[in-house]
Amino acid sequence: MAIGEICSREVVFARRDTTIKAAARLMRESHIGSLVVVDEPDGKRIPAGILTDRDIVVAVVALGLNPDAIQVGDVMGQELLAVREDAGIAETAQLMRLKGVRRLPVTDDAGALVGIVAADDLLKLLAEELSALATMVSREHKREKDIRRTGF
Repeated sequence: MAIGEICSREVVFARRDTTIKAAARLMRESHIGSLVVVDEPDGKRIPAGILTDRDIVVAVVALGLNPDAIQVGDVMGQELLAVREDAGIAETAQLMRLKGVRRLPVTDDAGALVGIVAADDLLKLLAEELSALATMVSREHKREKDIRRTGF
């Protein structure tokens, strides 16, 4: 299964020149803890980074800086990690684990933003798969009992 099949296609984003105050307000209104930061050359949204609520607290609030005077591009992480939508689930999980990130922008072949995948998305998928396996085991036991009872 490709990561593009389970990622969220509704991505809340901001540009580098968005103020921290505006970004924080957008996070609050959207009930999310991160924004994908994009550049928009030729009208395409190309991921440039991620801004998290933790970034805002550590880099702005804790230092007593003015959130109206600081822009997202000044605070966001500089290393961009993203995954293509045709990447596998295991490959994506491994990248997240190795890099210690909980969210990754998902891009198309041209590098344009198409979604975001979070560790929670992977956990949900894994829980569904484990539940399906548990159901299979339960049915196997029932089937075995039925076969032994009827002699078939």
